[in-house]
Amino acid sequence: MATTAIENYLKQILLLEEETTDGSLISMGLLAETMKVVPGTATAMVKRLADTGLLIYEPYGGVRLSKPGRTQALSILRRHRLIETFLVQALGLDWSEVHQEAEDLEHALSDLVLDRIDAFLHYPTADPHGDPIPAIDVSVSGVGRKSILDCSPGDRVRISRILDQNQDFLQFIDRCGLKPGAEVLVQSVDPAADTFLLSVPGCDTPTTMGRIAARKLMVEPTV
Repeated sequence: MATTAIENYLKQILLLEEETTDGSLISMGLLAETMKVVPGTATAMVKRLADTGLLIYEPYGGVRLSKPGRTQALSILRRHRLIETFLVQALGLDWSEVHQEAEDLEHALSDLVLDRIDAFLHYPTADPHGDPIPAIDVSVSGVGRKSILDCSPGDRVRISRILDQNQDFLQFIDRCGLKPGAEVLVQSVDPAADTFLLSVPGCDTPTTMGRIAARKLMVEPTV
């Protein structure tokens, strides 16, 4: 049976792979930084998982999930995102505070309880942050890669996903009316300041957003 540490590594490697567009290996330095461990600790765990067939490890190159590893990682991610959705929709927790709760609960819930939660929620396809929830067969619907960063002045888009789970950032997004589902007009882009001016219907004051924040807001066409 997988330990909590193993599940956390598999899930994090999956999330890092989602951020790459060229299928490149995940560097050990990046993995160690993300897991908040020293490189030697990350390398030891990666080698262990590679020996079990869950990872493909190339010394001095990096790591990627094998097919069995990806299946297991998606199962863990499904668990995490269903729990987040349940905590928000059924228990009324704020969307900015459920990430850590789900981190703790995802390792404890049985498949039976998780399936009941899925049915209770009427089989949601996305969590409160817009992250896609893998189906029971761990298939995942297509995920767009366009962010506010890719928009031009005059573009009207709908927020589809928030990539940053940090509580302060989510509270900022909430205050600005930029939660998933919100329609946004990109009023202007200031190349010199590297900022975007965003207008949301119902909000009196436009939001100025820097490049780092803009890349965390995934969008889709409004039509």
